[in-house]
Amino acid sequence: MKIIADEAIPFLKGVLEPYARIEYRPGRDFSSTDIRDADVLLIRTRTRCNQQLLKGSPVRMIVTATIGFDHIDLDYCQQQGIEVVTAAGCNARGVLQYIGATLAHLSRLQGWTPKDKTLGIIGVGHVGSLIDEYARAWGFRVITCDPPRQLRDHGDFLPLEEVARQADILTFHTPLDETTRHMVGTSLLRQVKSGTLIINASRGEVVDEEALLASGLPYVLDVWEHEPYLNPILLDRALLATPHIAGYSMQGKANATAMSVQAISRRFGLPTSNWYPPHITPSQPRAIDWQQLCDTIESHFDIEAESRFLKKHPEMFEAIRNGYRYREEYF
Repeated sequence: MKIIADEAIPFLKGVLEPYARIEYRPGRDFSSTDIRDADVLLIRTRTRCNQQLLKGSPVRMIVTATIGFDHIDLDYCQQQGIEVVTAAGCNARGVLQYIGATLAHLSRLQGWTPKDKTLGIIGVGHVGSLIDEYARAWGFRVITCDPPRQLRDHGDFLPLEEVARQADILTFHTPLDETTRHMVGTSLLRQVKSGTLIINASRGEVVDEEALLASGLPYVLDVWEHEPYLNPILLDRALLATPHIAGYSMQGKANATAMSVQAISRRFGLPTSNWYPPHITPSQPRAIDWQQLCDTIESHFDIEAESRFLKKHPEMFEAIRNGYRYREEYF
């Protein structure tokens, strides 16, 4: 069996080598020539898996060490019988702590407390459900929108437009597909209250950046429509700006790689179906109140410092991301 793997996937080297031939490539540089004899592709979001790349290859499985799948042509893979596996949920607590850091920083900067704010969560999956749980405990009034879950679970969800009208803060945690591309566009932004904060830590294309700029609303962005190439005006006006690292926790990355290894192991009968990086301590979820969050988050994740650095060095977007020092999850 031969695996072509993204060289930036952490903790991976040496794990599968006893059982397979592995070649490592930069994620952006996978070519049809590279994969002409590959059985498995182990990728991140920088590798576009479409007909152009895959046609004529023997690839039987694509495993992405990410929660998203918009970089993979699922229809083509289904037609070709290629199994696609994601690491859904791997970095949910990392993103939770990113949102916690954002909220704590802005509350200090702007002088508000959770009881003053209604938080609207768009997308209540692995990430959004954690934010929902913790934000309620912190004292926010929380309202949620998730049409697929509404159909499936008949839960206490509101239409997107109603959440937009009520919320003081809107945070987006949706996958990217045709229903969510430019979800944050002119029509939606006209319905929000003046001064509503927009947070996007999902996928860059969920936000129409030109519409966001034109709205004059405040915003925090971790993901960007044309990354790694950033609109300098958009970057400058962001309250906080980071280079697609919301989920870049040590445990989130360990989870993603472990889930990827385990998926390949199950498919091909390898003895690594329970593997987890031995030197990483898994997350230990715990409750944390608002004051504890405000007192501790900066020592674990100084989001303002990271934002300041990106604003000074936008040309280093990919270098910062690829060389990021993963944060430890502590709640």
